[in-house]
Amino acid sequence: MPINQPSNQIKLTNVAVVRLRKGKKRFELACYKNKVLEYRAGTETDLDEVLQISQVFTNVSKGSLASKSDLTGSFGASTPLNDIILEILTKGELQVGEKERSANLSQLHNEVISIIASKCVDPNTGRVYPTTMIDKALTEARAKELWSGVKDGKSAKALALEGIRALVKAQIVPIARARMRVRVVIGKAGKDKVKEYVEKVVEEEMNGGDWVAECDVEPGRFKELVELVKKESKGKGRVEVLETAVVHEGENDT
Repeated sequence: MPINQPSNQIKLTNVAVVRLRKGKKRFELACYKNKVLEYRAGTETDLDEVLQISQVFTNVSKGSLASKSDLTGSFGASTPLNDIILEILTKGELQVGEKERSANLSQLHNEVISIIASKCVDPNTGRVYPTTMIDKALTEARAKELWSGVKDGKSAKALALEGIRALVKAQIVPIARARMRVRVVIGKAGKDKVKEYVEKVVEEEMNGGDWVAECDVEPGRFKELVELVKKESKGKGRVEVLETAVVHEGENDT
């Protein structure tokens, strides 16, 4: 299917631009912002709902369409227009205005701080830190590179994990991941091995031939614990998550 691009200009308003540089050329699509995000998340599959117009531009704001020679030179003469559009849509960068970018960054910043505060504690007391203290500690840790992840489209959760690593490394304040609380069910013979993987056994009892215990485990060892129980019990035991983050009562999160 040959590439067939009109050479005239098309004026559009209220558009979200997806931009991709291919070689030395810049190509853009005129889209609906929310639909771009939904398409990339897999919840929208209809391109007609994503694109304001099924054409490739060199500059959407000026209404300048990409020429056939630009497209063939960058994507190849045999590449269908639809495939070019899909490449730009999936690999291109979604452009936003300065005010919107600032608002998005502020929202992401607050979300990252909240995640870190909910997942970390002072290892000496088991209490969570206020979000204001986490924010200040990140600033003192000079974790500016953390926010560069926004350009890479990293999620708040991914950025929070990077932030936790930065805080642990900088040692501005004593900090550790809050422990997970799990229920372990395994045969009596596997009890001692499980205890080597958990930080604390909160409650335990024998139920028939099984050892049933509520335990606190460091998040980084959770998968190892699951594999151990599976192996030692030959698939008959189980590990259930009761709480993803155990903290002491009386903490403030302001």
